[in-house]
Amino acid sequence: MRRILALLILPLIVATPAQARDSLGIFESWGVFRDPATPRCYAIAQPAARRGQTPKGFASIGNWPRQRVRGQVHIRLSRARTASAPVTLVVGERRFTLVAGQIDAWAPDARSDAQIIAAMRSASSMSIASIGANGRGFADSYALRGAATAIDAAALGCAKLR
Repeated sequence: MRRILALLILPLIVATPAQARDSLGIFESWGVFRDPATPRCYAIAQPAARRGQTPKGFASIGNWPRQRVRGQVHIRLSRARTASAPVTLVVGERRFTLVAGQIDAWAPDARSDAQIIAAMRSASSMSIASIGANGRGFADSYALRGAATAIDAAALGCAKLR
């Protein structure tokens, strides 16, 4: 399972400019990485794959110690959305409206980041939904087992970096 997860997360890491990253662990479907050059640490996961499809997009919780940013939620959608469509994150029973670009979405502020992470700690899954550029609705679902441990490992991984 860990090898499969590593293979799924590898394209996310390679997709950005080549930089040295340290793997801090794999917790169920969540990976944790540290990039000491930036410095930043993050927990990351891909959405559940639909039958016959390779998962696209990711959810991450990042920490940037130099900018004093901790626990920032970032979602890369599996497809481009239409500009006027809202992006809604559902974590357990809680709903959050996110700020979004064409393919990325974030919590509107640090308080919302904290609320989303708190909800993630007690839920078993989350999904993010919007309307694609083709006019059809879509949703990406994530398993949250291991997410709390991964988020904590990312925070600890950057605790002494500045």
